[in-house]
Amino acid sequence: MPETGRDPSRPSPEALLDAARREERRRGRLKVFLGAAPGVGKTYEMLTIGRARLKAGTDAVVGVVETHGRAETEALLDGFEVIPRRPVAYGGTVLQEMDLDALLARRPALALVDELAHTNAPGSRHAKRYQDVEELLDAGIDVLTTLNIQHVESLNDVVASITRIRVRETVPDGVLDRADDIEVVDLNPDDLIERLKAGKVYVPENAERALRHYFSRGNLTALRELALRRTADRVDDELLSHMRANAIAGPWAAGERVLVCVDENPRSAGLVRYAKRLADRLHAPWTALTIEGPRSAALSEAQRDRIAEALRLADRLGGDAVTHPGGRHIADDVLAYARSANVNHIVVGKATRSWAFELVNGSVVHDLVRRSGNIGVHVVPGEAEPAAASARRSVVTAPPRASIGLRPYGLAGLATAAALGLALLLEPHAGVENADLVLLTAVVAVAVRYGLGPSLLAVVLASLAYNFFFLPPIYTFTIADPTNVAAFLLFTLVAVLVSNLAARSRAVAVVAQDRARSTERLYGFSRKLAACATLDDVLWATSAQVAAMLKVRVVVLLPGEGGIVVRAGYPPEDRLDQADLAAAQWAFDNDRPAGRGADTLPGAPRLFLPMRTGRGTIGVIGLDADGTGPILTPEGRRLLDALADMGALAVERFRLVEDLDRAERAAETDRLRQALLTSISHDLRTPLAAVLGAASTLRDLDAMLPPDAKADLLATIIEESERLNRFIANLLDMTRLEAGAVAPNLAGQDVSEIVDTALRRVDKVLAGHRARVEVEPDLPVLRLDPVLFEQVLVNLLDNAAKYAPEGSTVTVRARRDGRQVRLEVLDEGDGIAEEDAERLFDKFYRARKGDRVRAGTGLGLAIARGFVEAMGGTVTAGNRTDRQGARFVITLPVPAGSPPRDIAA
Repeated sequence: MPETGRDPSRPSPEALLDAARREERRRGRLKVFLGAAPGVGKTYEMLTIGRARLKAGTDAVVGVVETHGRAETEALLDGFEVIPRRPVAYGGTVLQEMDLDALLARRPALALVDELAHTNAPGSRHAKRYQDVEELLDAGIDVLTTLNIQHVESLNDVVASITRIRVRETVPDGVLDRADDIEVVDLNPDDLIERLKAGKVYVPENAERALRHYFSRGNLTALRELALRRTADRVDDELLSHMRANAIAGPWAAGERVLVCVDENPRSAGLVRYAKRLADRLHAPWTALTIEGPRSAALSEAQRDRIAEALRLADRLGGDAVTHPGGRHIADDVLAYARSANVNHIVVGKATRSWAFELVNGSVVHDLVRRSGNIGVHVVPGEAEPAAASARRSVVTAPPRASIGLRPYGLAGLATAAALGLALLLEPHAGVENADLVLLTAVVAVAVRYGLGPSLLAVVLASLAYNFFFLPPIYTFTIADPTNVAAFLLFTLVAVLVSNLAARSRAVAVVAQDRARSTERLYGFSRKLAACATLDDVLWATSAQVAAMLKVRVVVLLPGEGGIVVRAGYPPEDRLDQADLAAAQWAFDNDRPAGRGADTLPGAPRLFLPMRTGRGTIGVIGLDADGTGPILTPEGRRLLDALADMGALAVERFRLVEDLDRAERAAETDRLRQALLTSISHDLRTPLAAVLGAASTLRDLDAMLPPDAKADLLATIIEESERLNRFIANLLDMTRLEAGAVAPNLAGQDVSEIVDTALRRVDKVLAGHRARVEVEPDLPVLRLDPVLFEQVLVNLLDNAAKYAPEGSTVTVRARRDGRQVRLEVLDEGDGIAEEDAERLFDKFYRARKGDRVRAGTGLGLAIARGFVEAMGGTVTAGNRTDRQGARFVITLPVPAGSPPRDIAA
């Protein structure tokens, strides 16, 4: 939207800042090759441009390019340095992903990265490839990349409705908006289908299936239009930014835009419809504009409602509705807006006022035509809406406008009389020449307080008083001296001019105050909505705000099981009668008002109005008031529309958050399910298979086996059974933790005794390691659950045995540090990667490990943290500072009553 209140002859500060940010070289440049569908040649074009840059001396490398076996594409890779891909093991297979770290270390001037919407394999630093590209750009590396239009997030629903296929991999629109350059790679649908049949896009069996479902001519044409329109919108925005940054007066004939002028004339609705038809013929965006100036304060409620209705009609027809502040010269304000928005067609209604009125006040239409320059002005008569139809559609009726009272005129006379009295008192001291200033002060005061009409009366009275009391011969209306005639006329002229200017200033101030008051009330409501923590809070705040500002009773209804149901009310209301429910349901289903005063079900006690967002009707708001007749004035209806729209957006926000939470829970559930299945299918079956193998050998070959072999088999059965028992215990413990069933039995315990017991339990696990215990003597007794704390130590020691090489030392160290006891488990393995330090305590998460590391469920550390926190302590992971290895630290509070003793770390 154009910036309001800005001089179009000066550059836009926002546009200049945006241009400066784009020229800043600390960030790399991004060029996107955008296509309508796979196979149009995006990768081929990217490689062609890359080869040209490489030939010109640019240090260009290939980060990742998918050739899909196309010979002509693979040929273009010759001469490029290709960064080897990074293998990632996932689901029993090895996936090849772009090596982001290698690219950053190589730091070329230009990187070619194919398929921007690609989802990286689990375990990668970023979930999506576009995030890898963002990191490359932040490092100052230019990037060429490719993208299909169906992967743009905002167009995902549109593409799904066209192709009946939902694309799961999407790129946020912001990534595309921040691109420095977008190049559309276009191909005629017939040519693309021929390429598909020739096997140049997919292998034959996949090509046949694609032709039947996705690659129909109609689908490709629609996707092609989406790609071209999305790029045209981007070019359009760049053109506007360039014009504003360089203060270029528009319009530039680079695209069509339509602007329709809306005022209180009953023909405005017809003008809006004409503008819609014109914009459709031109395939152009359009805007309905009304100028809110000093004369707006003098409009009746019915006239204001006509303006609001025309703007709502424009919004329903797909245009933008804009209210623009202006001054006395409406034509100048309209043209300033049109030039700032690069509009080249203005639709305005034919003048219906008399020539005498236009002679005195001027004509907006004539001024637009004379000053429009190269902007086309369409002067059309419009279609006046029949009064009966307007009355049927309107839900409110304007009350009769109050007649102008005589009180301001009486007060104007009293102010003039008071000024005259003051002037007569000051005359002996200040002279006659200052009397006119006193009278002019009264005129200005009346104009500022009461407007133009009373101020003109004050001018007449002040002029007569000045003549009668101060111009000789005094006490007569005769002027003897010709010089006094000039003084009188000059006084009258100055009084008229000053009163007119003061009245205009007052009108502008009144409009500004009304706008500020409305803005303040809506801003307060928006802050209240932003502070709401639940959907019920939003509905309650909306109903209370509407009731307080419109002095009505309010109910808010949202769809539920079996139909629409009451969710909030002010005063509180939990049920409605059948007539009200029928009217509310009809309003929701048809997106139109229903109930009291409306066309449909007018006998219902309440008036129901739909609450809308960009995704459609989300609910209904119902109003009730005492008495009969319409509930709302036109001004009240406009205020209700604003409040209802804000409330609807807040409701939609909570629904989107709920949808996101459900999606995240579903994804987490799926991840945990997959991890659990992996544990059951592999980690639990491995010891079970060993037990079964050893037992079956003993059964079948008992007579043939020597005693040593039998002992080994029995030891294997016992060891693997204990291992299986630990896995199952971990699963059960995690189930208890998640169910909140862990209630520690706290009692005073000696830490050293629990350490000894835990070491004995893991004696076989640590058989290939050296165990060292460094427990400080005289440690205070801690309040612990001995069973839970022993299991914590067992899990930590088992983890150390997995990741430390055989023959290395596993150390358990305990010491007091002030009001805490710190217990450490240290190993001599490879240590912990920085990104794994916190994730190690997640369920089913296991750090990368070599083949020598024993399998596990990935639950041990998560259970350890849960048990320690249940006993009031903390557990953290890190690396040793004295040598290589991991370090797990348990911190437990010393019970009250134990004397503090500081120990150096």
